[in-house]
Amino acid sequence: MIGPELLAFLVPLPPLLAFFVIVLLTNRKNRLSHRLAVGAMVISWAMAMTIFGLAVSRGDLGHHPIAASVAWLPMGEGVLNLGILIDPLNAITLFFVAWTCLAIFLYSVGYHNFGKPRDPQDRAGLPPKAGGIEPMYARFFAFISLFAFGMLTLSVSDNLLLLFIGWEIMGLCSYLLIGFWYGKDSAKRAMVKAFITTRVGDVFMLLGIAYLYAATGTVNYREILFDEHVLQTLAQMPSVIGGLSAGGLIGLLLFIGTVGKSAQWPLHVWLPDAMEGPTPVSAMIHAATMVSAGVYLMARFFPLVTIGWHEGGALTPTMTLVAVIGAFTALFAATIAVAQNDIKRVLAYSTISQLGYMVAAVGIGAYVAAVFHLVTHAFFKALLFLSSGSVIHGMEHGIHETHDHVDPGDMTNMGGLRRKMPITFWTFLIGGLALSGFPLLTAGFWSKDEILADAFAHGRMVIFVVLALAALLTAFYTMRQITLTFLGKPRTQAAEHAHESVWTMTLPLVVLSVFAVAAGWAGIPDHFPVIGGLIPNWVHGFVGGTLLEHPEAVAFSAVPLLVSISVALGGLLLGWLVYRRVTADAKDPLARLLGPVHTLFKNKYYFDELYDLIFIRPAYWLAETVSYRWIDRGLIDGILHAIGRFALRVGAFLRNVIDLPVINGSADMFSEGVKGAGRGFRVVQTGRVQQYLIVGLLFTGVILSYLLLANP
Repeated sequence: MIGPELLAFLVPLPPLLAFFVIVLLTNRKNRLSHRLAVGAMVISWAMAMTIFGLAVSRGDLGHHPIAASVAWLPMGEGVLNLGILIDPLNAITLFFVAWTCLAIFLYSVGYHNFGKPRDPQDRAGLPPKAGGIEPMYARFFAFISLFAFGMLTLSVSDNLLLLFIGWEIMGLCSYLLIGFWYGKDSAKRAMVKAFITTRVGDVFMLLGIAYLYAATGTVNYREILFDEHVLQTLAQMPSVIGGLSAGGLIGLLLFIGTVGKSAQWPLHVWLPDAMEGPTPVSAMIHAATMVSAGVYLMARFFPLVTIGWHEGGALTPTMTLVAVIGAFTALFAATIAVAQNDIKRVLAYSTISQLGYMVAAVGIGAYVAAVFHLVTHAFFKALLFLSSGSVIHGMEHGIHETHDHVDPGDMTNMGGLRRKMPITFWTFLIGGLALSGFPLLTAGFWSKDEILADAFAHGRMVIFVVLALAALLTAFYTMRQITLTFLGKPRTQAAEHAHESVWTMTLPLVVLSVFAVAAGWAGIPDHFPVIGGLIPNWVHGFVGGTLLEHPEAVAFSAVPLLVSISVALGGLLLGWLVYRRVTADAKDPLARLLGPVHTLFKNKYYFDELYDLIFIRPAYWLAETVSYRWIDRGLIDGILHAIGRFALRVGAFLRNVIDLPVINGSADMFSEGVKGAGRGFRVVQTGRVQQYLIVGLLFTGVILSYLLLANP
């Protein structure tokens, strides 16, 4: 029988094998390629669920986790090990990653029109225009298989090095998949933007890993985070920044990695542009893998981020910065989302906002609430993105039938789709209500309420108010999205002729909608009025066991509960009232109300233009003017050309002074002497045998005469 340790080692491998097989062998066979990819993900899902079941059934998993490691790299005095760790945090992360990835894999089969003939006009690197199969179908499944491998590797890792490997694999895959339709200039720009922006955070993260290894001699989670002596040493060790301990600075450096990966301000600009990839890619990035990894990192290194802090005490400088950036990002992104018309772009800014919620929760010490919201958000945001892809799919069908040339992702071109796409409508509605925090029924309410309750209970009133405002805007733009997309009457011919998606797309939506509702029931506080205690608060007991000291549950208070309910219901009602009567070609009611402020929101506070002005253009100027013209052509080429000219002059001197008169002159003199001697002796070479005989006789006579006279 295979033990849980071996299972954990095997979980990431099937998608990796599928990637190599598709790339090397089956890339021209679409059916076989998607069967390999989906089949590999099913195997990983089955192993992940088995491990999760074993982890849940094991008592005190936090202190006695499933763990194993193998020696990997000799380090002089020791060996660097790579291994797996299944503690409560890794177990619950593996759970939602496996479910969401499997749903996305199956959804991708229908999304890319498998079973339909390829349209002769479709080209690789461009989206199919007439409902034909994706020209690079097998390539897509290869890439998302590698993406899933990266996140599964991160989810079972027991050290920062293995985590960083999975982290960077996902960075590579995001580059490949955001630019999957590389024939579009916007996709090419978006993939470079995502890659470069996230690398900024990764550089600081790598510095944090190096600093941590230098300070502790290990990158293993348990050896650092479950050792009180190591944590105390890091808390007391001074850093190069005054007022921060070494542990606090390491936590801050790792947090910058999260800022890049989870698109927190000011490195948020890449995530909305990631919509350039196919919709399953958006779901992978925004829910199942990439951005979740950043929050996972913060949750994993919660003891370092909060080092020197005791529950109920004042926040440390690192925690304060984390909480402020998270809360600001939550509100900042929500204000932008209210002014966007692209259905996926609204969800993109929603993702940034919800990630800000989680980061703020970590910053105020609400560990369990942050992880709880990470899990519920993964389910309802994957549901929303896949539902939006289904909407776009239906709109594209309508465009193909009517030849109505409109943007299939623009919500102002939709309307009335609840009758055309009922399954998509109800699943999108469930996901939207979960995102809004609809009271009691949805998972988003329970996880978001926990964050607000913790902020209120510990007197973090600024964070509480900012997050409450963000929740109000979230409910507002979610109902705006639902109303513009599904309610009312169709505003275009394409919307009038839209149709429901195939079962491979709708089945994952139904499954995810179940989690978008039921996942929250596992975390109902024990002291919640009426229903508290009916279902055990499993999330708090299980997830809290990840830490050395189990965190205390927040005491019930009616104030954050009433605020949470009010902002959710108030935002939903307000969104419906404002947008219920929007007609075709009508101006956005919010634009009429807010005027220039709406323009500011719609243009994303002009951050792209600002970064272009202060970073991109100076970088181009430095590259083209300073590096190329001044340094390369002016300095380096100038030095090389000067050396070349000097060498030419030296060569000319040697040629004219030494080579020609001395060496060539001596050689010429010798050759002329040889030529003169040759001319002198040439007279004896007449070619006449008679003359040679006469000369021979004369020479013989001379020799004989000499011999006779010399020896009488």
